[in-house]
Amino acid sequence: MTRVVFIPGDGIGPSITEATQRIIEASGAQIEWVEASAGLGTFERTGNPLPQETIDAIREAGVALKGPLTTPVGTGFRSVNVALRREFDLYVNLRPTRSFEGVESRFKDIDLVIFRENTEGLYSGVERFVDEKKEVAESVAVVTRKGAERIIRAAYDYAVKHERRKVTIVHKANILKFTSGMFLDIGRKIAENYPQIVTEDKIIDNMAMQMVIRPEQFDVIVTTNLFGDILSDLASGLVGGLGLAPGANIGDDVAVFEAVHGSAPDIAGRNLANPSALLLAGIMLLRHIGQVDSARRIEKALDDVIREGKQVTRDLNPESGVGTTEMRDAIIEHLS
Repeated sequence: MTRVVFIPGDGIGPSITEATQRIIEASGAQIEWVEASAGLGTFERTGNPLPQETIDAIREAGVALKGPLTTPVGTGFRSVNVALRREFDLYVNLRPTRSFEGVESRFKDIDLVIFRENTEGLYSGVERFVDEKKEVAESVAVVTRKGAERIIRAAYDYAVKHERRKVTIVHKANILKFTSGMFLDIGRKIAENYPQIVTEDKIIDNMAMQMVIRPEQFDVIVTTNLFGDILSDLASGLVGGLGLAPGANIGDDVAVFEAVHGSAPDIAGRNLANPSALLLAGIMLLRHIGQVDSARRIEKALDDVIREGKQVTRDLNPESGVGTTEMRDAIIEHLS
């Protein structure tokens, strides 16, 4: 039995978290759930969006499943997601993207994985106003040798472990000659230790264009924080949107799995949310803790339900009258 912290989150978070837990339990997975809280609702109740007891619970268990959290735009508290990454040094943001039979999209054969550096770059929080009138602001992109080396090695190790064929290093070294230049140089040196993996590099703007023209050419992608954030959402759009986009934030000691999409407060409590992204994150979690059989069974059941297209939420089938709970029950039925 493995202890897993779960954070229901805000908006649609509680409903898709409940659906994911029910499906994981129905698969026979050996999970002991430990509930914790974070986000806007927690802030409104306690004055703290990330209580110490939540941090302690995640540190003790070493693994967590997190529903989407609301972060105020412009003012208010800083992102809880960023705070978790810093607290536990979750330097890998892992975003797999694949095509699903039964989902309307322009592409049918996408199967790629993005490794986004999760703790540095323009998301380092090093920013300020330059003048007293606050008319000029600057942000500093921090790239360290240690940070670049560990994310790039993680991408190559993953490629070897999962029998992937190619790694693409994404950068802007033609303009950002120090930050992106160092990242690219480190990537090329590390690539020499993995001769069985094909290595290429692409400038970020060309990479974005290539992904919307011929995305099937890519396999494993590794890049810095901001570029990875943008490319990850772009990749999700190629296969049906954020409703099918899971993610993982992984460090040496802790891993937090999540749906990439937001908390969608406009549909909260209306039984409309697609649980697939968080369920796919749960599948990643199960593989991470070694419960591979349950992961495979859930993945097949989800694929079957999406392919059939009858018991899916309206974002996957506009003619469907099915909600979160009905899609949950259909997946559980396919498990049996």
